[in-house]
Amino acid sequence: MLDDGGSEVPSGELGEVCLRGRNIMMGYFGNPEATAETLRGGWLRTGDVGYVDEDGYYFLVDRKKDMIIRGGENVYPREIEDVLLEHAGVQAAAIVGRLDEVRGEDVHAVVVLTGGVEVAELEEHCRERLAPFKVPSSWEVVEELPKTATGKIDKKVLRERLTAAGARTTVRRAP
Repeated sequence: MLDDGGSEVPSGELGEVCLRGRNIMMGYFGNPEATAETLRGGWLRTGDVGYVDEDGYYFLVDRKKDMIIRGGENVYPREIEDVLLEHAGVQAAAIVGRLDEVRGEDVHAVVVLTGGVEVAELEEHCRERLAPFKVPSSWEVVEELPKTATGKIDKKVLRERLTAAGARTTVRRAP
C-alpha cells in the first residue's frame, strides 16, 4: 500500500493498492497519458484503497475515484453504504459526492426504501454509527438504482443526474 507520494504506508493504515513485477502491463496502447497516470515509480496504481493487517492480509475498502473529500476529510462511500444497508428499511443504497461551495464536496445518499421508512430515521441511524462528517447531508429516494452491464450500481449516472438536477426538489438536505 502506497500513499499519494509513492511511500509505503504502515500496517493498518489506508493506502492505494499498488503492484509491480514482470507480469505487469507495459502501458495502454496509444494512450501515454493514461499510462503515465497508472504506472508511476515502477508501480501499477490500481485505484483501489485498502490496508494490510498485522498478519499480512489485504483488505479493500473502496475505489480511490469514489472517495469524497469533505472539508479536508476523506470519506469512503462504501462505509456509509454498508451502514445504510444494515437498516431493514433500505433495499439499496449508493453514496456519491455532491459539489459544495464551502466544503468542496458533500455526502449525498441515493436510496431505495422499503416498509415506509422515512429519511429522518435513516439520518438518525447514520448519526448513531458514523462520524458526523460522514453522515449524508442530502438524500434522494428512488425506485431503482441505475446498474452497469455487469450489474453494479452505476455511480457515474448518479453523479451526472445529481449535477443535472441542481437544486431540484428531489434532493432533500439534512436539517
